Amino acid sequence: MYQIIKRPIMTEKNNALGEMGVYVFEVDKRANKIEIKTAVEKVFRVKVKTVRTALCRGRSRRTKVGVGKVQYWKKAMVKLQQGEKIALFEGV
Repeated sequence: MYQIIKRPIMTEKNNALGEMGVYVFEVDKRANKIEIKTAVEKVFRVKVKTVRTALCRGRSRRTKVGVGKVQYWKKAMVKLQQGEKIALFEGV
């Protein structure tokens, strides 16, 4: 379960979504929606209503030594049942 969810993504836009019960995570590229749903339910002990996923493309990033490439990554937008919250996002 802990290999599927890599990290929470905390931005201003995602904090606004959090007020509506939608939380955003970076997840493993190979994980499907069912695996993401069960992982979030087990780790945070909440009930998940829906899961939406998006594959975010890698970009070129300029550094001192040349041009590097950021790899593709997958994000999951998890909507919880009415009244459910994840305490990790509440302190932001």
